[in-house]
Amino acid sequence: MLTKVSTTKAPAAIGPYSQGIIANGFLFASGQIPIIPETGDIAEGDITVQAQQVMKNIGEILKEAGTDFESVVKTTCFLAQMSDFSAFNGVYEKYFTGKPARSCVAVKELPKNVLCEVEVIATVK
Repeated sequence: MLTKVSTTKAPAAIGPYSQGIIANGFLFASGQIPIIPETGDIAEGDITVQAQQVMKNIGEILKEAGTDFESVVKTTCFLAQMSDFSAFNGVYEKYFTGKPARSCVAVKELPKNVLCEVEVIATVK
């Protein structure tokens, strides 16, 4: 059985997808970009500011699913510029202290021209 995860404390899906799906004891969360849920605006600032907002959004989806950052087993991180890798890691390591498996790549362009996007897979408690 699939269970959709939805919270108003994270940005609404901007396309034909869910914020997350729980299946077989795992949360598969859609990629989060630095949208401020209350306003729909992009968090203005450098990679550090945008990565912080992404982590807040992920945290809310994890919470809604009944799990947390410590239960994340895999992340996929997308950066607009690999030159932001070090600064992005500075934010990332504050949240993903359990050091889940990860892929991190630079891409040509991200939705709404943001600097980063992160998706997660987590166990559900």
